[in-house]
Amino acid sequence: MIGVFTESKFTNLPKEQQHKKASELLREIHHGRIELLDSYNQICQWLSIPPLKNSSFEELSNRFHQHLEKANVSWQEHNLLVIRSSDKESKAPFLPIAIYLDNLRSAFNVGSILRTVEAFRLGTVYFSSHTPFIDNPKVQKTSMGTYDKVPCSKISSLDELPRPFIALETADFAPSIGSFIFPEVLTLLLGNEEYGLSKEVLQKVDHFVQIPLVGDKNSLNVAAALAIAASAIRK
Repeated sequence: MIGVFTESKFTNLPKEQQHKKASELLREIHHGRIELLDSYNQICQWLSIPPLKNSSFEELSNRFHQHLEKANVSWQEHNLLVIRSSDKESKAPFLPIAIYLDNLRSAFNVGSILRTVEAFRLGTVYFSSHTPFIDNPKVQKTSMGTYDKVPCSKISSLDELPRPFIALETADFAPSIGSFIFPEVLTLLLGNEEYGLSKEVLQKVDHFVQIPLVGDKNSLNVAAALAIAASAIRK
C-alpha cells in the first residue's frame, strides 16, 4: 500500500526509486488523502530533506517535481498534479462535424488532439485502423482526462463520414485557414506525422486548407495544427 514503509525497506531501495515512491505519495495527498502527510514527512526524514509544513498546492507541486527530477522521470504534462479550479462540467454540445485521424503514429499526438477537441467541443473523432485508439494508456494520459468525454469511433471506410472532406495540409494552392468559410457539417482530415494524408484519402478530398507559415520550418506538429484549426472552425 502506498505510504506504508519501514525504514529498512525504504532505505534499501535505489535512490531513484525512493524519490519515485515519495512522488506517488504526494500525488495521493493531493487527491485528498491528507492522512498520508505524516507518512510522507517520515520519508522526508529518511531522505534528509525538510518535511512539508502544510499541504498547500504550490508546496506540493514544487516538492512533487523535485522528486520526479531526482527519480530521473522526464517531465510530461500528464505528470502534473493540477486539476484547475476553473475546470467544470460543460453543457456545451459538440459541433456536428467529424475529425478523421488518418494513420497517425503517435499516441501522444492523439491524446493532445482529444484534449483540444474537448476544449472546443469540436465534434466526433474517427480513427483509422492504424491510429492509436482511446484504450491506449499513452492516449489516455496525454488527453488529460478527456479521452472518455469526446465522442470517438473506429471506422473502416471514409465514406461513412459527412462531406465535404476538408484536408488540413501544407499546400501552396490551398487557401489560408483564416479566410476559408467552414460549413456547419464537414469532415476535417488530419494526416500522418511523416507523410501526411494517404493517397487513398487525398483522392477523396473536396477542399484543402493550410495554416500560413513564415518560418524556416514549413510544418507544424499535427496536434498543434489541429488546435489552430479548432479555433478557426469555432469562429
